[in-house]
Amino acid sequence: MTRLSDYDTSHRTEAVVRENRRITPEGAPEVCSIVLRIQDPDFVYVEGQNVGVLVPEDYAGKSEDHFRLFTIANMPQRNAEGGIDIELCVRRNLYGNGAEEVPGIASGYLCDARPGDRITLTGPYGDAFRMPRSSDSNLLMIGSGTGIAPFRAFIQHIYERQRSWQGKVRLFYGAHSGTEMLYQNDLKNDLANYYDRDTFKAFAGLCREPGRPAGESGFGRMLEDNAEEIWELIQDPRTYVYLAGRPETAEEFHRVMEHKAGSAERWRCIRDELASQGRWSELLYD
Repeated sequence: MTRLSDYDTSHRTEAVVRENRRITPEGAPEVCSIVLRIQDPDFVYVEGQNVGVLVPEDYAGKSEDHFRLFTIANMPQRNAEGGIDIELCVRRNLYGNGAEEVPGIASGYLCDARPGDRITLTGPYGDAFRMPRSSDSNLLMIGSGTGIAPFRAFIQHIYERQRSWQGKVRLFYGAHSGTEMLYQNDLKNDLANYYDRDTFKAFAGLCREPGRPAGESGFGRMLEDNAEEIWELIQDPRTYVYLAGRPETAEEFHRVMEHKAGSAERWRCIRDELASQGRWSELLYD
């Protein structure tokens, strides 16, 4: 569990909800794109960082504020008023089964927020997901669900701000249904803006349900179909690997790469070497 005491929250920032838009259709798990406006000139972040959201006691039903981290899903950009708008990609979590389901506190708080509401933020935090400085670097991004948030910020930065990126940018993304393909469905499909870029390719597949055997998913087969290019990228010293989303996503990726490497041990050594060089980053959540 993420605890308030684990982080420096001495600098708190007030944000105003500018927009709260559902980006999955009715009948699919609810995911919202929430735009928050921050007027604090001291609030500065880079792509890949998180913010802390403080849920007040009266909403959380606790004797203290409830705290959760969310990865920012857009590149930094000042608005016309001199403030900065950040976008959060939030899935309304439900824990348990059927009649015993309990709603997630922080995700419910954000998904219920309306334009004009004020949200208390802390941070930004984290340097696990940082953009490489050189424009000839390759980015290999493997993710699922709301784990796509930092990747969207990276892609925006590369093609809207940097614009002269020479390295390969590859996104392998998984979701449990086609309607849950975030930023790649009929309600919000802004990744389509980059499909015509020579350096960018995106692949999508359906993830396996927890408890199902490895290899029984479209996501796994997608990785297998592209294993040769993935392997070649990993051998390139200019490649940075980012892994985000559910543990099942990581398991599928490791399974395919272990086969390509010839053994689990060799793949583990390769990962360790990438990490030691600052070219391996991961952020997994249950």
